[in-house]
Amino acid sequence: MRQRQPNSRMCFVCGIQNPIGLKIIFESDGECTWAKFTPEDELQGYPGFLHGGITFALLDEVIGRAAMELDDHPWMMTAKAEMRFRKPVPIGEELTLMGELTRVRSRTVEGRGELRLKDGTVAVEAKAVYMKVTGSLAEEMKDQMQEEMKYWQVVED
Repeated sequence: MRQRQPNSRMCFVCGIQNPIGLKIIFESDGECTWAKFTPEDELQGYPGFLHGGITFALLDEVIGRAAMELDDHPWMMTAKAEMRFRKPVPIGEELTLMGELTRVRSRTVEGRGELRLKDGTVAVEAKAVYMKVTGSLAEEMKDQMQEEMKYWQVVED
């Protein structure tokens, strides 16, 4: 059974209070993270098709959110990502996003993701490596993240 993950306040992809954000709701079944999203005209690159940078942001988020299912729930940052565009992604059509972890190490995790069209066809595939935020960067971010965590909440219908 899928359970909703919390949304942040200002993240571009999931931030509920971000006025230009996508406000996507993510769910997890414990192994994979999922989301549905219908892009509008303002997110197009070529007329009628989703901009590749937005596609990257969607897949980066859904794969990275799979790490939220780890027991220690580490803060992660993208270290490396690779995308394979198999088909153009149309505007105005409901898309399905899926992300899962493929390898967990002490300092990094690896994952893969898919963006599927309405008919289930995989339009875009991604692989990514995320590094755990540690050391001086973690210390620098600590106060900001503690404050931001006050806004993390599961959005109900």
